[in-house]
Amino acid sequence: MSFHFRSMAIAAFGAVLAAAGPASAQVKWDMPTPYADGNLHTKNVRAFAAEVEKATGGKLVITVHSNASLLKLPEIKRGVQTGQVQIGETLISTLGNEDAMFAFDAVPGLATSYDASRKLYAVARPFVEARFAKQGMMMLYSVAWPPQGIYAKKELNSLADLRGAKFRAYNPATARFAELMGASPITVQAAEIAQAFRTGVAESMISSGATGVDTQAWDYLTHYYDLSAFLPQNVVMVNKAAFDALPADVRAAVVAAAKAAEERGWQSSIAENEGYKKTMAEKGMKVLAPPAAMVADVKRIGDTMAKEWATRAGADGAAVLEAYAK
Repeated sequence: MSFHFRSMAIAAFGAVLAAAGPASAQVKWDMPTPYADGNLHTKNVRAFAAEVEKATGGKLVITVHSNASLLKLPEIKRGVQTGQVQIGETLISTLGNEDAMFAFDAVPGLATSYDASRKLYAVARPFVEARFAKQGMMMLYSVAWPPQGIYAKKELNSLADLRGAKFRAYNPATARFAELMGASPITVQAAEIAQAFRTGVAESMISSGATGVDTQAWDYLTHYYDLSAFLPQNVVMVNKAAFDALPADVRAAVVAAAKAAEERGWQSSIAENEGYKKTMAEKGMKVLAPPAAMVADVKRIGDTMAKEWATRAGADGAAVLEAYAK
């Protein structure tokens, strides 16, 4: 073998080794999330990423891009699905128009407490996982937001007082909720809420106390009615090809960290819920129990939306509702 040929062979072999990488090579993932760093979900995601890095000895490093800085909320699921990013967090009910099963958590009146929401999630999860799997993704974990209440700039006696109002919607379900109460739904993502209200784009919304505190709602709203209409969930999903490319021990560490993040996230949501309402009250907002007429309005609208969801979700939806009712 000539010196020149031998040098070429060695170089080629080196290139193969470099492409394959050592077994302990560091893998880097980008993780877009929709919410600010102070948000309970973002804090949980950052803890998850830190736990993965520690458990894998730095073999997998997840860089969190919070507050829609890398991808906006409507783009995140598609980004993970196409491999543009390896992992991401999204509000699952924003995908409700794609598949009704993704909106299992957004029917007003169906699951109005943490216990009920956890039960509903447990029966819906296998159906959600199956849908992600068909799209080349794997669901890692999900955490509920605190219960949803009504925000307004005035005192309300019933939802009828919001007829014609510009009502901030964040998913198909809240847009439908606005329509059924006679308001005009305006889609506004979390990162743009404060600006939307200050500029008159929106006048009222249904959201959690967490959103109120994150966006300092006391600067542009006066009333919060603690309805507990439903508890929407954030889901963290990963590109399956990217996950499968990891060594077995790293995959196991990711799954273990996800399980811990789910439990930690739910407990954090429960623990922080009352604190959010207390903070809003201390900042001057009127935090109120909903009037009886408002509760009745939500039940009426919720009954309609439950029927619509069951129709769209088909046999799988019926199976979820049947299991949830047991």
